[in-house]
Amino acid sequence: MSETVLLVGGGGREHAIARALADSDADLYACAGNRNPGIARLAEGFETLETTNPSAVTAYADEVEATIAIVGPEGPLEAGVADALDDADVYAFGPRAEEARIETDKAFQRRFMERHDVPGCPDFETFEDMEAACRYIDDYDGDLAVKPAGLTGGKGVRVIGDQVTAEEAKEYIREAGYDRIVLEERLVGEEFTVQALVANGDLRVTPAVQDHKRAYEGDQGPNTGGMGSYSDADLHLPFMTESDYMEAVDVLRATVEALEDYKGVLYGQFMLTDEGVKVVEFNARFGDPEAMNTLPVLSTDFLSVLRAARDGDSLPSLTFRPKATVCKYAVPEGYPTDPTAGAKVTIDEESAGDALLFYASVDEREDGIYTTTSRSYAVVGVADTIAEAEEIAEDALHRAGTEGLQVRHDIGTADLVQRRIDHMKELRG
Repeated sequence: MSETVLLVGGGGREHAIARALADSDADLYACAGNRNPGIARLAEGFETLETTNPSAVTAYADEVEATIAIVGPEGPLEAGVADALDDADVYAFGPRAEEARIETDKAFQRRFMERHDVPGCPDFETFEDMEAACRYIDDYDGDLAVKPAGLTGGKGVRVIGDQVTAEEAKEYIREAGYDRIVLEERLVGEEFTVQALVANGDLRVTPAVQDHKRAYEGDQGPNTGGMGSYSDADLHLPFMTESDYMEAVDVLRATVEALEDYKGVLYGQFMLTDEGVKVVEFNARFGDPEAMNTLPVLSTDFLSVLRAARDGDSLPSLTFRPKATVCKYAVPEGYPTDPTAGAKVTIDEESAGDALLFYASVDEREDGIYTTTSRSYAVVGVADTIAEAEEIAEDALHRAGTEGLQVRHDIGTADLVQRRIDHMKELRG
């Protein structure tokens, strides 16, 4: 029996989800605020609508007679789209708004970890009084990370001692206009993420991925939504051990046990420090770009996971091809601070060569595809080694050309990966 699956969202992450469902027994429909040409070509229907409007999403789900929905971005989760779909008898693989607070409210997230003794929680304080937050910075013995409590698209964090001075951090707090701030100890080490598929009390984990938030090569520049990422042929990454990976999985398991009714994807962003694994943050959905690393190597039928989740069954075990992946995003020039839209996107499935192509935020017109002010597209190389996968991704970018776009060409290169390894060796003595 086929399923009618509604995919909510139109970015690169959702294109990866659509491709994961393309060869399954699913009739795929999609809705998003932007028309993603890659998703549109895989779907039976594509509706442009405001995905943070629960009524609009459920109306479209009813129109296409969806039997399962999967919510991609965090905005619709915060707006209660999963709640509305569930209440309309369309199973949503995504947490209800209350459970999604594990991502959408960082103050809640830290207090939740503290209350339930979830391991890996850094030293933190939450503030509604911005002057009190500034005084805390003055009094704190060490560097701090400044985090707005709400959603900022991955661009709101400022780290003292890395991105800003203490004085600049206080100026940011006073001028940014946030109503709540989390201050927490600066974590030093190497970041990585592990994503878990969760339902009915089960947790199934995917390979570790390292994302690159900084805009420019050499980890310079402002934070972005993510410029690219890589994974290895093993579950863990070259700078970590299998036990480091399992420590992160234990954190995810403790979080799921405390959340009780959680369903969907739980994404842990971790820092591997000299004291072990610490939690940078949780997300309540697939990562973007991390979904583009993990879903292409998933051997298990993704639809079977969604079906088991809806039917209250035990989730199937996940198997992955033993392949490394490297994802590189092409973004508009000036991204993220002053992006310039309107450059023509010249890449397509054919010109991408051996790489996988995932469209993100683009504007499809009669005469072609053009950039918006957000990330444009990603190319992903899949191979036996990280080095080979990086070559495939880089070749795709070279073949297509990147005029009017900027790329972090260093992601997945041997030099950058070795720097990660050396960094952890130095920290661990």
